[in-house]
Amino acid sequence: MIYLDYASTTPVRQEVLKAYTTILNTYYGNSDSLHTLGRDVSKLLEQSRTQIAQLFHVSSNEIIFTSCASESNNMAIKGFALKNNHRGNHIITSNVEHSSVLKTMQQLEEVFGFEVTYLPVNQSGIVEPEVLKKALRKDTILVSLMHVNNETGAINPIETLSEIIHQNSRAVFHCDCVQAIGKIKVDVSFMDMATFSAHKIYGLKGSGLLYKKPNIQLLPLLSGGQQESGMRAGTSNAPAYIVLAKTLRLALEEQEESYCHVKKLNEYMREQFSQMDGIVINSDCSSSPFILNISCLQVGSEIMLNALNKKGFAVSAQSTCSSKKKARSHVLLAMGLGEQRATHAIRISLSLHTTKDEIDAFIKAVWEVSHAYGI
Repeated sequence: MIYLDYASTTPVRQEVLKAYTTILNTYYGNSDSLHTLGRDVSKLLEQSRTQIAQLFHVSSNEIIFTSCASESNNMAIKGFALKNNHRGNHIITSNVEHSSVLKTMQQLEEVFGFEVTYLPVNQSGIVEPEVLKKALRKDTILVSLMHVNNETGAINPIETLSEIIHQNSRAVFHCDCVQAIGKIKVDVSFMDMATFSAHKIYGLKGSGLLYKKPNIQLLPLLSGGQQESGMRAGTSNAPAYIVLAKTLRLALEEQEESYCHVKKLNEYMREQFSQMDGIVINSDCSSSPFILNISCLQVGSEIMLNALNKKGFAVSAQSTCSSKKKARSHVLLAMGLGEQRATHAIRISLSLHTTKDEIDAFIKAVWEVSHAYGI
C-alpha cells in the first residue's frame, strides 16, 4: 500500500516508539502517587512539559497535556466560553474549520445560548482580515481560526488576524495548529491558545497539547483530580506525554528538509494533473505543499477512493473525522467551488517519506480510474 494520507495520521517514528516502550515497561507508576516510582514518573512528565515549553519559547505552566487535538479544541473553546460568558456571548470562527471546532460551536449555540458567527473564506480558502474585523463586536469573547486547513492546506494569515483581534476587541484568539506544526513556522506568541496533536507528526495517538497563556481562565470539562493543574481530571497517560517532547523536537528538526522535499512533489503533481482532462486542482498555490486537493469531475469521491484503494493507494476525500459521512466537502463548498467539485474531491497528503516513484504511480492510477469512467 502506497500511503498518501499523512494529514489523517502518520506512522510512529521508531525513536519515539522505542522510548515509549522503555518508559511503559519501566516507569509504570501513577505520576500522582507519592512513592518513589510515582515521583520518578512525575519528574519525567514535568521534564517533557518543560522541554516542549522551550521549543515553543513559553513557560511550562502554559502547556496542558490532553488525549488529542479534538479534546484540546473542546477544552479551549468550550472551557473558555463557559468560564467567561459573563463578559459576552459572541464567538467567531470560520465555516471551514475541523469538525471538532464546528461541532463544539454548534453545541455552544444550541445548548448554552451563545451566538456564533461563521466567517466565509475566499476562493483560496482563507479568512480575509477585513471580514474578520467587521465581525468583531463589543461582546465578542473568543475567536477560533485554524492555521492550516486540513482539507486544502490553505494557510491563514495568523499574524495579521491576531493583530486585528487584539487591536479591535477584548476577544481571546484560539488557533488550531494541527496541520501546521512540523510543516511550517508556528509562532504561538500571536495566539492566546493553540492546539496540537502528536499523531500528525509521527507520534502516538491519544496524545495532544493545549497551549494556553497563564491569564486565560477555562472551566474544566473533566471534574475530579488535580491532574494538569486541575484542568483535566484523570490518571495521566504519562508515557505518551513523556515522549511527546521527543516527538515534537524531531519533527521540528526535520521541518525544513521535509518542506523542501514535499514542495517539489507538490509542484510536480500540480504540473501533471493540470495537463489531465477532467481534473481540477482545488488547493491554491499558496497552500501548504503537504496537502493537495483535486477533483476528478467524472468520478465521485467514494468511487475514486475505492478504486484507488484496490490499486494500492491510501488517500482521503475530506477530513478523516468526517469520512464516514457522505463525501461532500463543506470546505470546498465554502470556497465557492461548487457541488460537483465538493462531491468529486480527493485529498493527497505528503511527507518526507513520500517518493517521486510513488507519486508517478499514483498519477498513473488516477489517470486509469478517470479513463475507466469515460474521461
